[in-house]
Amino acid sequence: MLVSLRSEAATKGTNRGGALLRIDHVVLAVGDLEAAAAFVWDELGLGSVPGGRHPGWGTGNRVVPLGDAYVELLAVLDPVEAASSPVGTWIANASRAGHRLVAWCASTDDIEAAAERLGLVVAPASRSLPDGRTLTWRSAAFDRVAEHPDLPFFISWDGPAELHPGRARVKHRLEPLGIAWIEVATDPGALQAWLGAEEVPVRVVASSEPGVRAVGIQTARGEIVLR
Repeated sequence: MLVSLRSEAATKGTNRGGALLRIDHVVLAVGDLEAAAAFVWDELGLGSVPGGRHPGWGTGNRVVPLGDAYVELLAVLDPVEAASSPVGTWIANASRAGHRLVAWCASTDDIEAAAERLGLVVAPASRSLPDGRTLTWRSAAFDRVAEHPDLPFFISWDGPAELHPGRARVKHRLEPLGIAWIEVATDPGALQAWLGAEEVPVRVVASSEPGVRAVGIQTARGEIVLR
């Protein structure tokens, strides 16, 4: 059964209070970053750029820029460090049988309000960029994604828009225009309660195993799907 929380293929929505919510990125757990980069290039025509390492997690990433959104390729780089980290263990287990969509993130311009409504804690984070600048952001509910992969965690980016990972310059065979929709196995009522009054293009499917099933990416030549 397919249920749509919103029919329009757009990544943005507005709640009754005027706060902006959109699909910011999806997380693809992979066994090897270079092999994953080759996969998205060969199968989808999309390029990627190096991201960085995550101290304490034993993981690292690459970014597939899509404009105002992106796909994060996330892999274990240090198995020993990852074994002592909940995030590292989660990614190691998720990628054991190959690449797998494991999480999605919603960007909001009022993360404090979202956190207050759901009883979440907002945590600051940062990452150094290759050019020496620092990318900073605040997130909420990331610590819940391993147990609730069907519900998005929230993020609010600081600084100028050009620092957003989706804006990184990279060569693509197909020009991406953003995320058109995301397919999630979840309870539609629970997801709507989590999102509140905001609307995002989510296709809900019934399944006994919750999580992200597919992502529709709009390109200049039509739509492509990452599963």
